[in-house]
Amino acid sequence: MMRRRVAAGVAVAVLIVIVLVVNGVLKSQKVQSLKEYNRDVSTLAQEWDTQVAHPLFSALTDAAGKPAAEVEDQINQLRLQAQTLATRASSLSVPGEMAGAQRDLLLAFDLRVEGMTKLAALIPKALGGQVQQTSPQIAGAMEIFLASDVIYSQRVAPLIQQTLQANAAQGVPTASTQFLANVGWLEASTVQSRVTGQASSSSKSGETLTGHHGSALKSVSVGTNNLEPEPALNHISGGGNPTYTVAVENAGEFTETNVKVDVTVTAGGKQYKASHAIDKTEPGKTVDVEIPVSGIPLGVAAKIEVQVEPVPGETNHEGTKDTFLAIFGQ
Repeated sequence: MMRRRVAAGVAVAVLIVIVLVVNGVLKSQKVQSLKEYNRDVSTLAQEWDTQVAHPLFSALTDAAGKPAAEVEDQINQLRLQAQTLATRASSLSVPGEMAGAQRDLLLAFDLRVEGMTKLAALIPKALGGQVQQTSPQIAGAMEIFLASDVIYSQRVAPLIQQTLQANAAQGVPTASTQFLANVGWLEASTVQSRVTGQASSSSKSGETLTGHHGSALKSVSVGTNNLEPEPALNHISGGGNPTYTVAVENAGEFTETNVKVDVTVTAGGKQYKASHAIDKTEPGKTVDVEIPVSGIPLGVAAKIEVQVEPVPGETNHEGTKDTFLAIFGQ
């Protein structure tokens, strides 16, 4: 009887160990599948920017001064690449908990394909002498790209991050993606001036020119760390006196002067602020400005708010401010 009891106790212990091991393996596999999905989505997001968005707006800028056939062929090839990326997204291996994020991801990418299809049909008309007539329609296609950016930034990335954190997968960022170069492309007059390469005429000194004025916050980095917007958590080394490199694009039609950029860091219950004014920005061009902030405590959660202040005549402030979460260390 004693030997039987001992054997039964050993069997129960072995069974418990087996159950714990199996549960651990299953949990590890689950977390790994979530991370792999996040990695696949991040890869696609970056490829949308580098393989479609950036070449597209490069082709559209001063398109009227380039061979029409080349521009039309390039945009059509970019449309095909957009379809390829959307198809790849639909074939991802999707963990059950990522179903909501995947649904919104497909919607965002399908919108981009729709916008590219409309552009590919409009560009031959624009370059064939109908740029004024087609500019409102091109601006409409740009609104589709903006909608896709909003869906990704406000739905896809947050849902992925929520699921990762709920499964104890901390510190795994989801790459951002911004298809629309800047909000200036949403206005027909700006589309026309950028496609033709003919900016509106200047006014007398001291007057605010009638037309689109504005700036766009393109990126923020500290050293080699390109910061990811919230809800991603950025780990920044180098101490508590970082220098922020802020990329600011002139998203309007006119040269702007004295463009002020503000950085506010909230950490340990205190705020640390710094600003810098850019002397001059040119339409469609990006300027990097360095802003040092001192005294940030190490090892605590910090919120970083970066804003490009409005310029005279600016009415649309979208895309001029972003928030980042970070922990600073040595």
